[in-house]
Amino acid sequence: MPMLDDHVVLVTGGGSGLGLGVARYCREQGAEVVILDVSAAKVAQLQHEWGSEALVLQGDVTRLADLRACRDAIIERYGRLDALIGVQGIFDGNLPLREVAEERLDSLFDEIMHVNVKGYLLSARVFADLLQASAGAIVLTTSTAAYAADGGGAFYTASKGAIRSLVSQLAFEFAPHIRVNGVAPAGIANSQLAGPSTLGMAEQKQSDIPKDAFLSMFRSISLLQELPSAEDHGPLYGFLASRHNKIMTGQTVVADQGLLNRTLLTRGA
Repeated sequence: MPMLDDHVVLVTGGGSGLGLGVARYCREQGAEVVILDVSAAKVAQLQHEWGSEALVLQGDVTRLADLRACRDAIIERYGRLDALIGVQGIFDGNLPLREVAEERLDSLFDEIMHVNVKGYLLSARVFADLLQASAGAIVLTTSTAAYAADGGGAFYTASKGAIRSLVSQLAFEFAPHIRVNGVAPAGIANSQLAGPSTLGMAEQKQSDIPKDAFLSMFRSISLLQELPSAEDHGPLYGFLASRHNKIMTGQTVVADQGLLNRTLLTRGA
C-alpha cells in the first residue's frame, strides 16, 4: 500500500521548487493533494497540468481570509484534512546586516518573518481543528541555517530558527492529537527560493546562481557529494505527514548531506 493512501495533504507553497517536489511525491504515494500558492501563474500552470486530479488554489499564507477560503474548499471537496505540509519561504540573499540600509530594516524584517514564520503560525491555527479531527500531522520547513551560521543572512537565519522553535512549541500544544515535526534541508538542486521584494530580489531565485559555482561550494562543505533534488526530500516529508509516523513529534529532521558533521578536522586519505 502506498505510504499516503487515503490521506488528504495540503502543501502550502507547493507551486514550485521544494514544495512542488514534495507535492508530486505525495501524489505518487496515493494522497489527495491540495496546493496553496501565492503565484497565480504557478497555480494556473498546475491546474492545467493536473486538472481535477488535485485541488490547486491561489492564496497568500499571511492572510487569514485566504487560509480560511482554502479550508472551506478542502471541506467542500474532501470533508477532512490529514496533513499540513508548510514549504513556503523567501531568502534574504545572504546579505550581511551591515549592508542593509537602515531605512529598509523594518520592511525587510516584516516581509521575511511574515512569509517564513507568520504564514506557518496562521496555517497551524486555521487548520488545527481539521487536523485534530483526523489525528493528523503538521510538517514545517526550517533550514540548516537554523543550526549554523552563514546559511543565510541575519533575517533568513532568524526566521528559520524561529520555525525550528515553533515545531517544538506546536508539538507541545497540539499533543496528543496532532504530530508536529520539521525538516531542515540544505542545498537543493534547481531551488526556486526567491528573494524579498524589499531588496528588489523578488524575481531572483537561488537557481540563478551558476550551477558549477553552486555545486562546487556545496561539495566543498558536504560529506555526500550529490546535490539532492526537491523530489529527493519527498520521502522525509511523506513519512512525517503520514499515519505511519507513530513515534515522532516535536522533532526536526536535518537533511544536510553531512554538512553539519563538522567535528571532523580532516577528511583524511
